[in-house]
Amino acid sequence: MNIVIVGCGRIGSTLVQELSGENHDISIIDEKAEIVQELAETCDVLGVIGNGASYSILSEAGVEDADIVIAVTNSDELNLLCCLIAKKAGKCQTLARVRNPVYYDEIKFIQEEMGISRVLNPELGAAYEIARLLRFPSAMEVNKFSKGRMELLKYRIPAGSRLDGLNLSEISVHLNCDVLVCAVERKKELIIPTGTFELRERDVISFVARPNDAMEFFRKIGEKENQVHDVMIVGGSKIAFYLCKQLASSGIHAKLIDKRLERCEELSDQLPKTMVIHGNGMDHNLLLEEGLLDTDAFLALTNHDEENIFLSLYVQEQTDAKLVTKVQKINYDAMISRLELGSMIYPEYITAQYLVQYVRAKQNSIGSNIKNLYKLMDGRAEALEFHIQKGSPVIGIPIQNLPIIKNLLICSIYRDGRAKIPNGQDVILENDLVVVVTTKKGLHDVKDILRKG
Repeated sequence: MNIVIVGCGRIGSTLVQELSGENHDISIIDEKAEIVQELAETCDVLGVIGNGASYSILSEAGVEDADIVIAVTNSDELNLLCCLIAKKAGKCQTLARVRNPVYYDEIKFIQEEMGISRVLNPELGAAYEIARLLRFPSAMEVNKFSKGRMELLKYRIPAGSRLDGLNLSEISVHLNCDVLVCAVERKKELIIPTGTFELRERDVISFVARPNDAMEFFRKIGEKENQVHDVMIVGGSKIAFYLCKQLASSGIHAKLIDKRLERCEELSDQLPKTMVIHGNGMDHNLLLEEGLLDTDAFLALTNHDEENIFLSLYVQEQTDAKLVTKVQKINYDAMISRLELGSMIYPEYITAQYLVQYVRAKQNSIGSNIKNLYKLMDGRAEALEFHIQKGSPVIGIPIQNLPIIKNLLICSIYRDGRAKIPNGQDVILENDLVVVVTTKKGLHDVKDILRKG
């Protein structure tokens, strides 16, 4: 596919790195020459220096032949104008990042009137992600497959857990739960396990299950299985604004603390069902006075990564509340992964992953059959969802007889509105959605899961 990406900040750069190895013709546009040159050299893409809302610059990047134009600069208005010009100049799909809450209630109008295929909001996406996490307080991550019928969850096994010392084949017997552990991170080692694999405390596992089965699993191992009821948030960021709106509609009580008086007054008017408190969230006494020890979840959502990290480090020593930490700089991940700061939220990365999925969905219509892809365990494994097309070599053969490559598990089959974890006797049929987890990179077609020859 021919793809033009305007804006090479955190989202744009991540998107280029994700898509550059997938046989696309990619052009990038940014006004910062050094960023364009570096990405062009490292990712083998065409770099154009200039204003992405300029027709001549877009033409130089090949907009007339583009299949998709993605505008992710730091300016909402520039992104919208870029997409409008691109739509007039060619016959491409257009996607724009729009972050300002002022446009929150007007997005549908803007999208329809300007002919934009998708309008993306990193902060709103992060708020949805946090809301999902609050449904499963014990999970570190929650991703959806199979039209929401199947979920992929990440969980760290604590000391004294029922899972410690349990073989994977024993989970269904001892817990009577329909879940499948598909990846295990033990210290620095990543394992795609077999049924004889024995779990240990401190393992970080990724497992697939239907939503109700996941709740049952957490309940039976003694974890919190229900969504939280009281939330404390530090930082009146855009994410906090969108999240508080969602929490209010779900009947969850939220208490929001921010040190900027003007911002507090603004949020108090916009969020009548949220208790907004003017104060310094880094003041530990204030947190305790406002009920830190009684809250079900604590969310560090300021606009400063360092503040969020220090806040979470303090809170995890005070309470076992669900902990969510927002981090903007993706390259911080390696440094803070061992601090166990609960669920880490990277707004730009969430948006980049959505864009990657959108591109793959469009590619699906012209031959590829990857529908969704999620990175697991810091990108060392992938969960891919394939749409099974007519003539696929995996159709009609019991899974136990398929010559599947090493370090790959078939985790889920979605068919006729229902998702299930398959056994060896199950077969894959045309139009199924099939989820696999693997450490093998570069799979583009479901036939790639089979050994050659």
